[in-house]
Amino acid sequence: MAFSMKQRANTGLARKATAATSRVPAMVVRAVAAPAPPAAATETKNAFGVFRLSYDTQNEDPSLTRSWKKTIKVAVTGASGNISNHLLFMLASGEVYGKDQPIALQLLGSERSKEALEGVAMELEDSLYPLLREVSIGTDPYEVFGDADWALMIGAKPRGPGMERADLLQQNGEIFQVQGRALNESASRNCKVIVVGNPCNTNALIAMENAPNIPRKNFHALTRLDENRAKCQLALKSGKFYTSISRMAIWGNHSTTQVPDYVNARIGGMPATDIIRDMKWFREEFTPKVALRGGALIKKWGRSSAASTAVSVADAIRSLVTPTAPGDCFSTGVISDGNPYGVRDGLIFSFPCRSKGDGDYEICDNFLVDEWLRNKIRASEDELQKEKECVSHLIGMMGGACSLRGAEDTTVPGEV
Repeated sequence: MAFSMKQRANTGLARKATAATSRVPAMVVRAVAAPAPPAAATETKNAFGVFRLSYDTQNEDPSLTRSWKKTIKVAVTGASGNISNHLLFMLASGEVYGKDQPIALQLLGSERSKEALEGVAMELEDSLYPLLREVSIGTDPYEVFGDADWALMIGAKPRGPGMERADLLQQNGEIFQVQGRALNESASRNCKVIVVGNPCNTNALIAMENAPNIPRKNFHALTRLDENRAKCQLALKSGKFYTSISRMAIWGNHSTTQVPDYVNARIGGMPATDIIRDMKWFREEFTPKVALRGGALIKKWGRSSAASTAVSVADAIRSLVTPTAPGDCFSTGVISDGNPYGVRDGLIFSFPCRSKGDGDYEICDNFLVDEWLRNKIRASEDELQKEKECVSHLIGMMGGACSLRGAEDTTVPGEV
């Protein structure tokens, strides 16, 4: 088994557009190994510390390597940001993919963040994680996404003063269009993609529509933080520990139109509404407490929810690589095509899902949707359709017109 930097030819219009920007260098590979011999000095000029461009596991003691699984390649965008500062060390430690799963991290940054990215790689080196086989850094998504088994798309432009949701959709949509094309050309054909950068549902849609070589159902938008926040609120209200909460689904968009589903939620195996006998709280307070939690955190602490977001990304991955407990579910934004609840096709919509632990999933088909829940789901669906029309020019859809300008802001407060 050997690791090496791959040089990719500039092919296609999208590739040419990306190649037009300056990159010095685009990719630096830092693979866990002993120091390179002097003869390799010219080949390792971009290496750092005790890391070098190639690492041959044949040099390891067979008693150490015979039980190793095949190394998985995980690409992470926005890798020098606050969320990644928490997440990368969880990935490298084995907490996410398993204590027997070797991992190679492929980190994407910008020219402006390149030195910070090197600092992140140095910290990962110094942490001496035994499962971390390689760290590579770069500014070109076509190279960083090379053969990636997973792509965790965290990087996105933050919302600026006076910026409407429509503006954020446009600016970040352009980023995810380029990155979707890069995934299409460079990543593994079965790459699993989790989009964190907001507005994450529609950013995931843009990336998916620009990556036709990757299965549509492999694209996810992160709504697990909303699920975790909902479980927290149910636990606090009921006086039960959060592990007793099950079937807590988030429907729709990662915005204030999201629908935390108390109708199907369970506490200790009982309907949540039988444990918390307060329908006024459910209908008037529960959803705002979940949707506005990030803003409340900033007011208290002065910081955004980077750590809990990183934990929710780890939870989202674990939900796909670990079998779902019987009768339970997890929330993730996925393509709505053919769903059992009548949500229109062609949207990235959060549903209750379950997995066999093989990285795949299916949408649960046994959730009760009453009139209240159906109306709430329809409102979030309508918003996602409007977002889709705003970015129609980025996904090859004809005739779309943005009707979100001047509309009520539904961005979840406290997003990073």
